[in-house]
Amino acid sequence: MGKLIINSYEEFEQYVGKELGTSDYHKITQEQINQFADATLDHQWIHVDEERAKRESPFGATIAHGYLSVAMLAHLWYQIIEVKNITMLVNYGIESLKFGQAVVVNSDVRIVTKLKSITNLRGTAKTEVEVILEIKGSKKHALKGVIVFLYQFK
Repeated sequence: MGKLIINSYEEFEQYVGKELGTSDYHKITQEQINQFADATLDHQWIHVDEERAKRESPFGATIAHGYLSVAMLAHLWYQIIEVKNITMLVNYGIESLKFGQAVVVNSDVRIVTKLKSITNLRGTAKTEVEVILEIKGSKKHALKGVIVFLYQFK
């Protein structure tokens, strides 16, 4: 299935309560975890010390930072949808975010999305999108929440 193309507020509105799509899987590598640790200055051993994590972690390996999982949402979202005829897009917020389980290094993750609501705020479309970050081969998700975007249509 290709990307969902949205051309207007009215088109977007037709998807309220419906699944918008599922992203491709993305492998979370140790290199990506290390780069995230460098960018955020969070070098906790459970993320970056592979040998210690093998010995002492209940996961038997390093795990991705929870906020790395959150940061992946934008990349995975853009695989699902393309909103055209806009002058601006703003990441407005995240609501009711809950982590389900850790993402162990070399896990493949993807998101499943559903349009919870869309509201016209004086010409700006406020969308609330339910996202579930799934881990390939696991019945339990990595995270679940509602991401909020503001789209300014032309």
